[in-house]
Amino acid sequence: MSVPTGKSIAPPSRESNIREDLRVSAATTVGTAIEWYDYFLYAAAAGLVFKELHFAPLGQAAATLVAFLSVGLSFIFRPLGAVLAGHFGDKWGRRKILMITLIMMGSATTLIGLLPTYNSIGIAAPILLIFLRIVQGFSAGGEWGGAVLMAVEHAPDHRRGVMGAAPQVGVPAGLLMSSGVLAIMSYIAPGEAFMQWGWRVPFLLSFVLIIVGIFIRHGVDESPVFEEIAARKSNVNMPVVKLFKRHGVLVILLALVFAGNGAAGYMTTGGFIQNYATDPTGPIGLQRSDVLNAVTLSAASWLVFTLLAGIVSDYIGRRATYIIGFIIQILGILALFPLVNTASIGYLTLGLVLLSIGLGLTYGQQSALYAELFPASVRFSGVSVTYAIGAILGGAFAPTIATALLQNTGTTSSITVYLVAMSALGLLAILLLRDRKGIPLGPEHEKLQRLSPVRGIGTTDYAKVKMD
Repeated sequence: MSVPTGKSIAPPSRESNIREDLRVSAATTVGTAIEWYDYFLYAAAAGLVFKELHFAPLGQAAATLVAFLSVGLSFIFRPLGAVLAGHFGDKWGRRKILMITLIMMGSATTLIGLLPTYNSIGIAAPILLIFLRIVQGFSAGGEWGGAVLMAVEHAPDHRRGVMGAAPQVGVPAGLLMSSGVLAIMSYIAPGEAFMQWGWRVPFLLSFVLIIVGIFIRHGVDESPVFEEIAARKSNVNMPVVKLFKRHGVLVILLALVFAGNGAAGYMTTGGFIQNYATDPTGPIGLQRSDVLNAVTLSAASWLVFTLLAGIVSDYIGRRATYIIGFIIQILGILALFPLVNTASIGYLTLGLVLLSIGLGLTYGQQSALYAELFPASVRFSGVSVTYAIGAILGGAFAPTIATALLQNTGTTSSITVYLVAMSALGLLAILLLRDRKGIPLGPEHEKLQRLSPVRGIGTTDYAKVKMD
């Protein structure tokens, strides 16, 4: 049952200043793009660079697995970052946390670009690399929730989907940027030059991006919902404890929704396809620059359909958009490896673009969905922690699992089964949730927001809840 909207349960939404909306959208998109540029840059470099420069003494197969494990390791620390960011974000505000996470992520990425290799300093090289990756994971855990709430809580009711898509668009934009810069450096410093110094340039570029991000985010006002919470002095002392006590089932279901998207998405964002398609000892053996170009094109497609999903969800609802998206995503997964295994760069590009359509349609509406399902008092904690758990279940070790499946079965069919199963779990989870498009987000409507959005749990009679 959808939540009734309109005058029957809520006053008309506030008139949004177009200039402020554009400023918020730009700040969340650009800031998130910079954060995920840093995050995805590491994932791509893990299979292309770090397995040789930092983990080579382990041997080819083990080095590849460990490199991808280092990608997934950061996800373990994302919940810690999410818990702390959610706790302080619900108490101090969204804007401060976003500035802290941006600086943390950019600093770690810049230092990776300066890090010596195993041949220079021995075992200290992979240890320092893994430490900096953990810092990236800690930062990523707090970034997304703050960006989402800045976008959605500034938005008028009827535009939450499209404004909430702004930080979502920042994720494929980050992939587009990281893949694009790596591709450019592959041309500027081909072959051995790329391994010697070319890979470092994209990491060092992060220092410039930090300055840009700080400048853009500095001019954005705090979320109006948080300002109202602060004015009412209705901050919760232990928001994470309250979150799991009252909304544990919701957290699990929403984590599965994101996991259904993340497992397939991390075939490229986690670097698996890049490594699989360019491995000279493997069945594909394509050129690194060609594959990076294909990933860049697919990221552009992912960006477009992410924005489209946000727009569409404002008309047909978040839940319906997800259902359509997961069906299309499963079809894209079934087509992916048959196209990649042709060893044709054209078919590989087609496979990645087809997959990105479903990825976008199961991602663009996520900000609005999450924000509308959690009460105002625990919303930062709710969206941040849920996102981090979903990232672990779906994306953290997807490249490692795919690599292990390939090494043990000798076929990509096993990977396809794994990805379809994860997408099916996401589809099942969204079917168990109600759509609450347009529900009031302010703290004065907390009684309405606390009603269970999980089908079969709690009251479903939203219309009888009296507004304060």
